[in-house]
Amino acid sequence: MRVLSAATELRASPRKVCVAIGVFDGVHLGHQQVIRQTLADARQHEGVPVVITFDRHPNAVVAPDRVPPMLYSLPQKLRAIESLGIANALLIRFDRAFSGQTGEQFIRGLARDFGHLHSVSVGSEFTFGHKRSGDVALLRQLGAELMFTVHGLAAVSLDGEAVSSTRIRETVRSGDLDAASQMLGREYSIAGTVIEGDRVGRKLGFPTANLDVSGLALPPNGVYAVHVRLRGREHRGALNLGVRPTVANPVPRLQCEVHLLDFTEDIYGAELELTFAARLRDEQKFPDMAALQAQVTRDLAAARDLFA
Repeated sequence: MRVLSAATELRASPRKVCVAIGVFDGVHLGHQQVIRQTLADARQHEGVPVVITFDRHPNAVVAPDRVPPMLYSLPQKLRAIESLGIANALLIRFDRAFSGQTGEQFIRGLARDFGHLHSVSVGSEFTFGHKRSGDVALLRQLGAELMFTVHGLAAVSLDGEAVSSTRIRETVRSGDLDAASQMLGREYSIAGTVIEGDRVGRKLGFPTANLDVSGLALPPNGVYAVHVRLRGREHRGALNLGVRPTVANPVPRLQCEVHLLDFTEDIYGAELELTFAARLRDEQKFPDMAALQAQVTRDLAAARDLFA
């Protein structure tokens, strides 16, 4: 998928442009409906489908105290968009200057920079622009003037409730990962970059990859058997998610540590994506490091048995 930084990068194409606009955190069933409408428009009118999204949640700039934990990292989100058949994504840097644009300014700018804007697809409750000045009604008004079609798609429902990123975050936090997967339309996963840790796992004889998952919505603390995707290959592992209560630390902080079974490579700086096979146990405090080491041995044996 080609990731654009400006709409003008498509101006060389004489074809009509059909866009889907949204934050698209999780790229869940509702988001997929919006994106598929754009794909259908592009096929019908021989246009170019483009997903327009942002490099961070808008609240990170306009309301930093109300930034929700994200379901997906940015690379994860872009991969999910690409998997739907999208060849172009316009990734907008959401900064203070951009946040000052009104909804009308934003849409008029897109129409000008794309050259031939044919259709815009959004969720029916989508708002955008400074002080949420843009909505579906404004899109329809501008569409009549600038000659583009507007699709404001109603939310997708599952079990009688609307599918939303907020609802999925709640299921993840409660540990109902099957429900999260149903609403995502794919297996729930988390992804992060491998960062330097304090090597406690290595000292115990079980080296772990420490993932940077800051800002992400996460399942309850505990130990999980996981499938690990690394550089296009699948591995098996055991994940410890928690504050490691047995390890002395004056300022405990959440750790996301995964031990890859039968693996010894150096992977600092690489991205890992984890899907959850099973929850093995709750997080617990042990009387000493020897007891912790013995339990980790049992955890890895349990993971192996599960995969076998």
